[in-house]
Amino acid sequence: MSEILAPGRLTLAQIRRLWEAAERPRVRLDPACRGAIRAGAETVRRAAAGDAPVYGVNTGFGKLASTRIAPEDLALLQLKLLRSHAVGVGEPLPARVVRLVLLLKAASLARGHSGVREELVDALLELHERGVVPVVPAQGSVGASGDLAPLAHLCLPLVGEGEAFVGGERLPGARALEQVGLKPLQLGPKEGLALINGTQVSTALALDALLAADRLFEAAVIAGALTLDAARGSDAPFDPRIHALRGQPGQIDCAAAYRALLAGSEIRRSHLEHDDRVQDPYCLRCQPQVMGACLDQLRCAAQVLLREANAVTDNPLVFADDGAMLSGGNFHAEPVALAADAMAVAIAEIGAIAERRVAMLVDTGVSRLPPFLAPEPGLNSGFMIVHVTAAALASENKSLAHPASVDSLPTSANQEDHVSMATFAARRLQPMLANTAHIVAVELLAAAQGIEFLRPLASAPALEGVLRLLRSVSPAMRGDRSLARDIEAIHHLVAAGEIGRATERHIPELHALRLA
Repeated sequence: MSEILAPGRLTLAQIRRLWEAAERPRVRLDPACRGAIRAGAETVRRAAAGDAPVYGVNTGFGKLASTRIAPEDLALLQLKLLRSHAVGVGEPLPARVVRLVLLLKAASLARGHSGVREELVDALLELHERGVVPVVPAQGSVGASGDLAPLAHLCLPLVGEGEAFVGGERLPGARALEQVGLKPLQLGPKEGLALINGTQVSTALALDALLAADRLFEAAVIAGALTLDAARGSDAPFDPRIHALRGQPGQIDCAAAYRALLAGSEIRRSHLEHDDRVQDPYCLRCQPQVMGACLDQLRCAAQVLLREANAVTDNPLVFADDGAMLSGGNFHAEPVALAADAMAVAIAEIGAIAERRVAMLVDTGVSRLPPFLAPEPGLNSGFMIVHVTAAALASENKSLAHPASVDSLPTSANQEDHVSMATFAARRLQPMLANTAHIVAVELLAAAQGIEFLRPLASAPALEGVLRLLRSVSPAMRGDRSLARDIEAIHHLVAAGEIGRATERHIPELHALRLA
């Protein structure tokens, strides 16, 4: 597999391919961008050779920006910057995230407005290609002035310092380079600053969550359709005329998916007449409205994050056409923070309504199924405590969904007096996704059990495909047993996207829900 990295023109589909590739792809820089890189580097070279103070080139950093640096110390200045800023703590970020950060940083620098040399961009891509994964502690960034600490850890191996994983082995940076046949790079003017200034870590973390949310969302829609059939609910609320009158695109698309998923259900046909229920609970009836709103939020976040993935977010920025070097604030990750917070709320809501559907299924007064979906209720407790697990996870997500972006602590002696907290905003999404994926797994398990009580009637053809997949890892409950392993097995199917693939040949409408 080979990919061309075209700075400023990355697509979400390409990012997904790079993110989920089973084998590490060979990534090459688009040759068309090299002229701009060279022009930016030459602009910085001239500034470094001149007498005028230029931030980050011949001055100190942050609150120390008024300090001039001697010409003979300019290279050392950049190296010291990496060393002093590599102070993160916590567990290393996952390799898939670190690889994405390497690519996003290379793509940003390659637009030619950071003033770095081609050798530096190529060195980042070499790390990716040769399987060098820098050790990047997860904590220590406030998401303003860039992801300073994590990016410093990311880039120390370039100069033979820090640590990196090679083939799963954690090595000192110099040994990691030696093992794959690379030599340490000597940084030029502004290059250390360009490396650590930027939003690539928070953006990669948010994209990592967004792409995982894509799979989760599809599974949650399928689970909701299966639950509706198990509860012998009505598909009338999915009538396209209802949703056209509101005009919300996510809602319209979700309603179409529910209609398609439920088409041909024998269970639905069995209660079209002589059913004394007038309306279903909101957790069934309002699925397009709730899930559609979540989808719209995820789509909006996808647009923000794709723009950020293509952005130049270090400082100062270099404009080679007129030689200008302008200090600004593109490193402030507020767009990423707000997008991640919106994603957090959407992920929590996907889990919240799924938990309500589980609660409905175990409530015999609403679902008209045996209490707690138990064969011989009383002797068996059935899904009583399975629902408690789902409720615990949904409640945990409520706390995690609190917006990170509304919290700001000034840093750098009040020079950086408002920060985004984007890195945490994005990092906390993976635990939320895991919680919601477990809730959806519980719902799939409960809905499948509910269908067992309606046999020999069949659900819709697409949903029967899902039921076969579920039963391949979790047999129907004939009496109480621990369902912990069953939940984990189905959680794996949800996280891997297997639930959606079980229906793909039947349901093209599901494609409309995908972000990439």
